[in-house]
Amino acid sequence: MRFKSAFFFLVLAATAQADWTILSSASEPGSAGAVHRHLVLENGARSERITVDLAIFSTKSCTLRVLQNKDGAESLADAMRHQQCLAGVNGGYFDKKFAPIGLRMASGQMIAPLLRARLITGVLVASSRGVQIVRSREFSRRPGVTAAVQCGPFLVDRGEYISGLNDVHLARRTFAATTKGDRALVGVCSDVSLAELSTILATTSFAEDLRIERALNLDGGSSTGFWFAREDSSSFSIPEQKPVRDFVGIVGK
Repeated sequence: MRFKSAFFFLVLAATAQADWTILSSASEPGSAGAVHRHLVLENGARSERITVDLAIFSTKSCTLRVLQNKDGAESLADAMRHQQCLAGVNGGYFDKKFAPIGLRMASGQMIAPLLRARLITGVLVASSRGVQIVRSREFSRRPGVTAAVQCGPFLVDRGEYISGLNDVHLARRTFAATTKGDRALVGVCSDVSLAELSTILATTSFAEDLRIERALNLDGGSSTGFWFAREDSSSFSIPEQKPVRDFVGIVGK
């Protein structure tokens, strides 16, 4: 009986992780090989639908840049155009005085120091080695680091979803992810919990031969924004709902 109960629990857990399926997927090209992918996913168990927008790029031809927005004057779309970015999202957390919460580095310069906090557990890093997501304890300010945003929580690690994340609070989400290959991505998702987003990123095949190895939650809710420059010079945009402290842009090398 104990074995049967354990087996039944494992079956239920596996089924829960497989609830999200892709209903539709559309892609459009940008410059330097960047691709915008728009997906609609459905959770059949709850008849729930969400949208996910991704900017997928090769770390061989592109890198990330942190763009400061100290007084909140610029929108994501304006900042992306002014800095000639290929795509981008909002950045990390900030306080009521508009000061960054957690590590920030822009153009190789330290803007705010690393913070030891329970939920700010990872750092999105761009350096001469490429684009990486590391645990906060793994980060070192080595030569060649050009951009860094500390945020969290971790959503995927070693290709596996993270257990114990909040599964109640629904909100718009912004995230970054790296893969086993040379591709990375930034993206946004309509209202889901952190636990649901973790499951979706770890178990969904967003593109051929693309498997997410690590993913990090960025600032979400009303801060969530997404922008992509199409190949024909027009743009796709999901605007943020309030001013934010910084942006993460994709640029060609």
